[in-house]
Amino acid sequence: MNDKFKGLIYGAVAAATYGMNPLFALPLYKEGLTADSVLFYRYALAAAMLGITMLIRKIPFAVSGKMLLLLLGGGLLTGLSSLFLFLSYNYMGAGIASTILFVYPVMVAVIMAVCFHEKVTPVTIFSIVLALAGIALLYKGEDGATLSTKGIIFVLLSALTYAIYMVAVKQTKLREVPGIPLTFYVLLFGVPIFFLRLRCGIDLQMVPSWFGLGNVIMIALLPTFLSFLFVALAVRYVGPTPTAILGALEPATAVFFSVLLFGEPLTLRLCIGILLIISAVTLIILGKPLAERLAKWKHAR
Repeated sequence: MNDKFKGLIYGAVAAATYGMNPLFALPLYKEGLTADSVLFYRYALAAAMLGITMLIRKIPFAVSGKMLLLLLGGGLLTGLSSLFLFLSYNYMGAGIASTILFVYPVMVAVIMAVCFHEKVTPVTIFSIVLALAGIALLYKGEDGATLSTKGIIFVLLSALTYAIYMVAVKQTKLREVPGIPLTFYVLLFGVPIFFLRLRCGIDLQMVPSWFGLGNVIMIALLPTFLSFLFVALAVRYVGPTPTAILGALEPATAVFFSVLLFGEPLTLRLCIGILLIISAVTLIILGKPLAERLAKWKHAR
C-alpha cells in the first residue's frame, strides 16, 4: 500500500468517524445527560488517550510558556465550538447541524480576506453564495416550517469559533506544534470550559447505565481520539487539501446515522442544501491550488 493511498484511507476514516458524534451523543441525551456532561467526559477521556499515546511513542510534552498560552486559546476556541454544536442538537436534527457546521472553511476564507487581506477571488465569492443558498434551503423545510433560530445561531457560532481556531493555527506559532501534541493540549485545555459550566463538577452527571458508559467511551474514542489522530496521519501522507476535501464525509456520515437511526427526514430540499454546502467548501479548498496551477500553466506557455 503506497503512502498516497494510506493518506486517503486515513482521511476518509477521520472524516467518517468525526461524523459519528450524534451517534453517541444523542443516546446520552436521552439518558438525561446534558451537553456539558457529555463533552466533559468526551474531552477528558480523549485527552487521557492522547496522553497515553504520547507516553508510549515517547513524544515530548514540553512546550514554552508563550506556546502554552496559544494552546490555551486553541483549547478554549475548540471547546466552545464543541459546546455550541452539541447545544444545537437540542434544537435541530443532528444531520442538519453537522452539515451547516461544515461551512467553517468558507468562514476561514472570509476571515483571511477581512483580517489578513488575503485576495478575494471570484471562486471565493461564488462559494460564499453557494453556502448561503445551502443554509437557506436547510433553514426552511418543504412543509414551510423553519428551523429553530436558536439552533441555527448555535451551529453558526460553532463553525465560527472553529474557523477562528483554524486561522490561529495557520497564522501563529501553533503551526509549529506537531499534530498529536497540539490535539492533546487543545483537548486538555477545553476541559475547564465544561468543568466550570458544571459548577466545578457539582453538576456533573454520572453515567446511568452500561449502555451509556459504552457511548461515553465511544464518543471519546471514535469521533475524537481516532478522528484527530487520523487527520494528523492523513495530512502527513497526502497534505491538507485532499484531507479537507475528504472532510465532506463528516456531514454525510452524520446525516446517514441521523436518518437511519434517529428517524430524521431525508427530503429533496435537504439533499440539495447539503450538496450546495459541500460544493461551496470543495470550491474553497480547491480554488487556490487550481488558480496556482493555472497561473503556472499560462506562464509555461
